[in-house]
Amino acid sequence: MELPFFREFVIIFGLSIAVIYSCYKIKLPPIVGFLITGVLAGPYGFGLVKAVHEVETIAEIGVVLLLFTIGLELSLGELARLKKPVFLGGAAQVLLTIIVFDGLAVSLGYEPGQATFFGFLVALSSTAIVLRILQQRAEMNSPHGRVSLSILIFQDLIIVPMMLLMPYLSGKSPALGSSLLYLTLQGGGLILLVFFLARKIVPRILRLIVGTRSRELFLLTTLALCLSIAWLTSCMGLSLSLGAFMAGLIMSESEYSLSALEGILPFRDVFTSIFFISVGMLLNVQFLLDNPLLVAGVTFSVLLLKALLAGLAAFILGYPLRPAILVGLALCQVGEFSFVLAKTGLGFGLLSPDTYQLFLSASILTMALTPLLIAISPQAADRILRLPLPSLMRKRSFEREMEQVCHAGCDLRDHIVIIGFGVGGRHLARAAKTAGIPYTILEMNPDTVRTASAAGEPIAYGDATQPAVLEHAGIQHARVVVVVVSDPAAIRRITDTVHRVKPSIHIIVRTRFVSEVEPLRALGANDVIPEEFETSVEIFTRALTRYMVPRAEIERFTEEIRSESYDMLRQVNIASEPLAALSRYFTGYDVSGLTVEEGCMLDGLTLEATGLRKTHGLTVVAVRRGGDMLANPDGTLRLEAGDVAYVFGSSADIAAKAGLFLARKRAWVEA
Repeated sequence: MELPFFREFVIIFGLSIAVIYSCYKIKLPPIVGFLITGVLAGPYGFGLVKAVHEVETIAEIGVVLLLFTIGLELSLGELARLKKPVFLGGAAQVLLTIIVFDGLAVSLGYEPGQATFFGFLVALSSTAIVLRILQQRAEMNSPHGRVSLSILIFQDLIIVPMMLLMPYLSGKSPALGSSLLYLTLQGGGLILLVFFLARKIVPRILRLIVGTRSRELFLLTTLALCLSIAWLTSCMGLSLSLGAFMAGLIMSESEYSLSALEGILPFRDVFTSIFFISVGMLLNVQFLLDNPLLVAGVTFSVLLLKALLAGLAAFILGYPLRPAILVGLALCQVGEFSFVLAKTGLGFGLLSPDTYQLFLSASILTMALTPLLIAISPQAADRILRLPLPSLMRKRSFEREMEQVCHAGCDLRDHIVIIGFGVGGRHLARAAKTAGIPYTILEMNPDTVRTASAAGEPIAYGDATQPAVLEHAGIQHARVVVVVVSDPAAIRRITDTVHRVKPSIHIIVRTRFVSEVEPLRALGANDVIPEEFETSVEIFTRALTRYMVPRAEIERFTEEIRSESYDMLRQVNIASEPLAALSRYFTGYDVSGLTVEEGCMLDGLTLEATGLRKTHGLTVVAVRRGGDMLANPDGTLRLEAGDVAYVFGSSADIAAKAGLFLARKRAWVEA
């Protein structure tokens, strides 16, 4: 006996494999592939799937799980750290978009409720597409990457109020003004319920479940929690999606949230895929063919206006024009949650069938164009900045920057110019301060500049791709420039600009991938530090240390890797090194370099008089004095303060006898 809908799901999954594989080959996002699958399988395509309504019903589970995972992934700590770009930048982008498209829709004769709903639809961008592309391009930590992420977080949060307001926009609920008190009480009660469950009930339940060590039971509990809270909010007259979001928030406060997310992701991906396929089934290809100019016009208008408004939001946050343009081009598409709103709005009568078809056609096109727009955004930003109006705006902003930059770096000599004040920049500044080396910092994040400046750092807000900014930072009198930013495109531009402004300066660049080493050196960088290989160097250093490979041997090996631009890491055979092989037979032994401090017990004694070998079990195999290395010293060699004695012995003896080399006062204190 054939199971209901079994044929439909076989067709859906089989066709989606072929379509998504084709999309992968031409570098289109998977979401676009799911939509195309729906178009082909649906009633307006080849009509392969007949039970469209049943597929839509099952697809609603995808929406529930999607909102549940958003709640799980939402970290209150992350929100607190990004509160300004999330709540100021995100609110500016969403409100500006709603206002502009609301006004356009009203001018075209739509009802106020419908016009506002159109603003809701267009205000949201695709979190899945944008974040995936930014991650692939290694731009998540760049200025435009951080702003894009912040705005997307706000959009994910605002979807819940948008869904709550839809009945009022449609006029199918009492007037909004008379229902605000009820809505507030309802929301307040829900928040109290979430707080109570998150702090008192759910953690205890999860501890009991985790105590069984049953992965299946934990997964079932997670799903039951999600669906039961969604059902509870539905019984209260609210949406299933809101309940799922609240369930995610409840579990996000638990120490088991990552385990829950890991278990739920496969279910979310499958059911969300069905949701997008069901949306594609509703797209009437004939409507697109009959109205190509209308669809193209709406698509272009949405892309242009959203790019301008998202860029304006970044500009409001205090970012320069170039990152603002990159943010605008990253967020100019229509998002996946807009499909959720559109389907709900269709049921409330906020969209007519033709308007819904127009929305679907234009939205799918904006998504399909997003990878191309993000790819060309750096070149587009450069061309836009050469236009008269952007040039004037940049000039005025540039004049304000110069006051800060000149104040930070004009009076310095022989200093370091640090470009970027993330983790790497902070560590470098701290090291320079400790060593007494003067430095100045250039940073593009206005909030970071404000915070660091208040803490007393010589930091300025400026775009290091501009020669005048570098000159005002005192690059002509600096000895070293260190580039520690996270945007690969910006790194290349900065390196090229620094080399052109002062070819003789020493440029040190941190990059993410080893493949970028030679291109950056060709642009003028003297030292390029790739993160991926430095991480591997640190890993094998610690691993070899556990096998008692001498430190000097490890250091020699790492220096060879760095001096040969990391090429030898792929081919060297560490096991063939004689000393490394020897260490395997002397497990627990090591060769260590110990500095003879002035006033220590060994200062001024001959090796024989120290009794290091006879009394303490340590053999001095070499002594470094100044620039000379004295190998195999005999017992008459007299140790002097500042000598580095390389001793061979058991690790325990070396650790126990290290105090002999320390100054008496220090040795007594450490003892």
